[in-house]
Amino acid sequence: MSTDNKSATELAAEIKAEHKQAVDAVKAIAEEALGKAKAGEELTSSLKEKADDALIKMNGLTEQVAELSQKLARADHGGQEGHKSYGEQFIELDELKALKDSPRSGASASMPIKADITTATTNAAGSAGAGIAPNRLPGVLEMPRRRLTVRDLLTPGNTDSPLIQYIQETGFTNNAAPVAEGGLKPQSDLKLTDKDVSTKVIAHWFRASKQILSDFAQIRSMIDGRLLYGLAMVEEGQLLNGDGTGENLHGIIPQATSFAVPTGAVTPTPFTSLDVLRLAMLQAALAEYPATGHVLNPIDWSNIELTKDGEGRYIIANPQGTTQPTLWGLPVVSTQAMAVGKFLTGAFRLGAQIFDQWASRIEVGFQNDDFVRNKVTILAEERLALAVYRPEAFIYGDVAPAVEAPQD
Repeated sequence: MSTDNKSATELAAEIKAEHKQAVDAVKAIAEEALGKAKAGEELTSSLKEKADDALIKMNGLTEQVAELSQKLARADHGGQEGHKSYGEQFIELDELKALKDSPRSGASASMPIKADITTATTNAAGSAGAGIAPNRLPGVLEMPRRRLTVRDLLTPGNTDSPLIQYIQETGFTNNAAPVAEGGLKPQSDLKLTDKDVSTKVIAHWFRASKQILSDFAQIRSMIDGRLLYGLAMVEEGQLLNGDGTGENLHGIIPQATSFAVPTGAVTPTPFTSLDVLRLAMLQAALAEYPATGHVLNPIDWSNIELTKDGEGRYIIANPQGTTQPTLWGLPVVSTQAMAVGKFLTGAFRLGAQIFDQWASRIEVGFQNDDFVRNKVTILAEERLALAVYRPEAFIYGDVAPAVEAPQD
């Protein structure tokens, strides 16, 4: 087998064998010299030269063994056994071998060195991947938040008691009439009822380690923001749809008056969503509570805005407009807390009121074994009540229902 075809492992074995022979030779010379020294004989110059040659050969082989051992170790740890240095590549050039076989005056040999710079991280020419640092964006990319606005339609209030009591007028018979001199004056009837509304608690919490709160300052503000947003999101659903059972608020929709075309009102043909909402405003006005706003699901509001006339022009929407959404002069609240296909129109300021006993707040404390585990509990809660004074002030129904007969 030629030297060119031998692997690094085979060459290492041969060099190690030669190295062992050189070491043995040095030991033999050393033993010979030691025997002569004990016998009182002087060391000859030939023995000294022989010892020097053996030591030089042993040291040279020792360096070769060490170099091959390092190369083999790199190969075992993912290195490339076949990778050659520029010096090794140069001595193997055909031009250099030709000069060696037939040297010529003025002849030379050259080797171009070309190493493409790449993102590789291996131990090879041109590898620059280890110098690339990741571009880490600061902060946390949070999930989207729903726009919450139903609370803004209602009259705000505060309470120091968990129980709200008020008297609601549920009936009025007006018999007022002109009376002749000496005539009997008519009597009118007024019907009242007591109403009780209790405050309800909405709450949730996160648990976090003290280390993350210290090491990542933004996480605290993120936790606080998410906790408060969670309260507001549930509150909006409760204000509209709460069924009043257990710890649920008694929302507006379960108490609202069903939509019906008022007596004497003209029913347009075709009967569109725009017509429904305008007649709902009329129904509230006839109950002496003129409407102050509409609540719709975003899908229904989008369908209304995209309504076009026969020439393809938008009826109410202006694609370049920046004003707040309105319909028939009233603000429109678009929220996913409202079911698709439904609407709520009413006198929100006069017909209902929110009572806050605990405004939304954040509290931090220890729960169970939090203290000894370096953890904290972060709590958000609020306590509120909803009083719906006049159910007839709110009209609820389908955005595009079938035509109904007028009320008697």
